[in-house]
Amino acid sequence: MLALKRSVTSWAIGWVMGMAALLASGAAVAGSGQPSPWQLGLQQAASPVMDHVVWFHNFLLYLITAIAVFVLILLVIVMVRFNARANPTPSRTTHNTPIEVIWTLVPVIILVSIAVPSFQLLFLQQNIPTADLTVKATGKQWYWTYGYPDSKFEFDSTMLQDKDRKPDQPRLLAVDNDLVVPVNKVVRVLVTSDPTGVIHSFAVPSFGIKIDAVPGRLNETWFKATREGMYYGQCSELCGRDHAYMPIGVRVVSEAEYNSWLAQAKSRYSKNEGAPALAVAAAGTAD
Repeated sequence: MLALKRSVTSWAIGWVMGMAALLASGAAVAGSGQPSPWQLGLQQAASPVMDHVVWFHNFLLYLITAIAVFVLILLVIVMVRFNARANPTPSRTTHNTPIEVIWTLVPVIILVSIAVPSFQLLFLQQNIPTADLTVKATGKQWYWTYGYPDSKFEFDSTMLQDKDRKPDQPRLLAVDNDLVVPVNKVVRVLVTSDPTGVIHSFAVPSFGIKIDAVPGRLNETWFKATREGMYYGQCSELCGRDHAYMPIGVRVVSEAEYNSWLAQAKSRYSKNEGAPALAVAAAGTAD
């Protein structure tokens, strides 16, 4: 028994010291647009939906922690006050109406407090506002094709090999052609998969979006990036051999930069330069 107490105490002290060192080093700060080494928690939010996701996550974490601590306190009280040594003559009470009412109402209140913000978040995700821009993401084996239906062009986006990456580009996340969108604009994302392919999933954690790309089906989601920068995601559905090698790169720029890029992209991709599987005419008719 003494050895067990010492083991538990040593583990608790080690865990507390390790967490303190991690927090003090700043390594626990969530990544911006991509994961960070030793990161704790979700990536930094960069959209209204992700802001709500982070709030809901923290709310549940605090609530569950409070419940766990309360139950632990009750267990300790029961073990100390109502063991055979401390309480040799146990009570014969079988019913207590106030306690029964409390343990019925309190769980109902807890569930309602979870359900209300949960439904609010679901409504926010599913209710797509009027879009400033529409893009189409098509999952293929194993890369993404992005289309801009209003501008009638599309291009492929594949993972950069190590020899092609710049020092500031993350491994297994950087791509050769980013999906470019303007900041503070509502972007509607149409998501599907190659008709002869498999199910993929389009997910960018900092935007709070994750939606399946299903062959023969068109799903949709949205985001509104509130900060400029690079944001990375990955296919989040086990889709086959190279599932781990089809990342998503979204570059958020100012409106002026976006307009400049759009003009260059129209010229470049309409001439089949730098897009291995370009099909401008098909993109125009399919949408």
